[in-house]
Amino acid sequence: MSQNLSAPAWVKANISRRGLLSASGMGAMGLVLAACGANSSDKVGAAASANAKKGGTLTVLSSSTDINWDPAKSQSLPITSLPLVHRRLVGLRLVEGKPVELVGDLANDTGKVSEDGLTWTFTIKKGLKMQNGQEITTKLIKYGIERSFAPSLSGGLGYHKTLLEGGKNYQGPYNGKHLDSIGTPDDYTITFKLVRPYGDWPWVVSTPTFSPVPTGDDPSTYTRKPVASGPYQVADYKQGVSVTLERNPKWEAKSDPLRSALPDKVVFKLGQDESVANKSIIADAGEAATSMSSSRVAAAQLAEITANPKAKARLATSSAGPLLYLAINTERVKDLAVRQAINYAVNKDAVVQALGGQLGGLKATTYITPGIEGRKEYDLYPYNVNKAKQLIAGKNVPELVLLTPNGQAQVAVAEAVQQSLTKAGFKVRIDPVETDTASERSTNSDGSSYDLTLMSWNPDYPSPAANLQPLFASSEIGNGGINASRFKDDAVDKAIDAASAELDPAKAKVAWAAVDKQIAQHAPAVPLAYRRNSFLRGSKVTGFYVEPYPAYPNYLVLGVE
Repeated sequence: MSQNLSAPAWVKANISRRGLLSASGMGAMGLVLAACGANSSDKVGAAASANAKKGGTLTVLSSSTDINWDPAKSQSLPITSLPLVHRRLVGLRLVEGKPVELVGDLANDTGKVSEDGLTWTFTIKKGLKMQNGQEITTKLIKYGIERSFAPSLSGGLGYHKTLLEGGKNYQGPYNGKHLDSIGTPDDYTITFKLVRPYGDWPWVVSTPTFSPVPTGDDPSTYTRKPVASGPYQVADYKQGVSVTLERNPKWEAKSDPLRSALPDKVVFKLGQDESVANKSIIADAGEAATSMSSSRVAAAQLAEITANPKAKARLATSSAGPLLYLAINTERVKDLAVRQAINYAVNKDAVVQALGGQLGGLKATTYITPGIEGRKEYDLYPYNVNKAKQLIAGKNVPELVLLTPNGQAQVAVAEAVQQSLTKAGFKVRIDPVETDTASERSTNSDGSSYDLTLMSWNPDYPSPAANLQPLFASSEIGNGGINASRFKDDAVDKAIDAASAELDPAKAKVAWAAVDKQIAQHAPAVPLAYRRNSFLRGSKVTGFYVEPYPAYPNYLVLGVE
């Protein structure tokens, strides 16, 4: 399913990571900012962690008016809000400056696979308890997964729904039926029977659905009254105002390799204006000193912050991040030479300028994003206007319709692309529409209304599969699929399937790197920039840093002095 990366949904309580170009964090074209280090000059991740202590209240300022605490409906990353309350079978361990590591959370390890690649087995730690005192067993995890199939709980990540045997027609446990492909031979063992070998299944198991949920839940209210397995429980919920998390006394720190659980309370203040929230943190007075903003800092405020040494020292910026790209509708732009010319013609420096300069993004050349193991650097189409002109010489190329959301920032990027293509001899008409309209037109079954469209993508988990399969597999064309390039190639589909089925991680990395370049040879999209996400903290917030993936602060290790 496709979702817009509009500003309020990026980093708040439940991160929606897919879709069209975000309106937040982008400035007008021509704004240039001096670059700073990935996590500011004072190395906040390491230095601040040295001052980490238990106690106090961490305040998260969010522009969201709601938080979804139901793991079946959430798309929250494994390092943000949801895992403060819910543990999962496995999770992501982040260490500043190192690749993301997959580790057991409730599970003892990251699973074992059968020789045929179809069955995965996990064992969980014994003696762990839910908030209500109930022991965490694999039966609770199975039930948590099963309920995600219920139509009333749609909206969460659904990789497991197409991979689990029998999942296609399963409707959840509320009618008394269960999914036989999830086995629980005892309280501490869980098995998953897949329809095909899938080497990234352990990454799938790190998504929100793989959290324990006690039976007897009310699907309509669970999002506000969840039963916690993590270090915090929802103590107070004021719709549109705030959510207060307090310690879950049943959580055991010794069993948890991912969560420091330093603050006594975590308070999410909802409905905050992003600019106003960041201004309060810049001022760093009172409660703001122990606060962070869950929204990326906009380009205009980056200029203000970098001009203020004290505020700049509290800014964390990822060295890279989500992929911003120009999808070329291959059903309309069928000529490979024309698509290659578009790739050569786009001046990515101008795109970076439209993003706010070097703090806004870095030029992109690959579809696999930095921070994902297996990525290999290449540049098939370096900026070359003359090469672009040669490729389309003598061709009758019709006017190209560039679909974009109608926000000022999105249009600025579209204009940068338009100017580049015009210099190469293309005619381009920008078609600015409402965000939801742009999303519907680029993901429906009829792709006749655009030739080009701006897209942004942050993979759901740190594997090349999560970059390439959703964007370029033919199965993702239309019906809400995110393949806005409408790219279909049998050889690429087979290569994606083969790489997905590879169970040896080292071999899988090689396979995915080859698939990335194989797709680029067909030129279905122009990788424009790797977005750089910047976040601001108060002076008393510790453990605050941002890695290339997931390019958000790790809520699980934050503390306050």
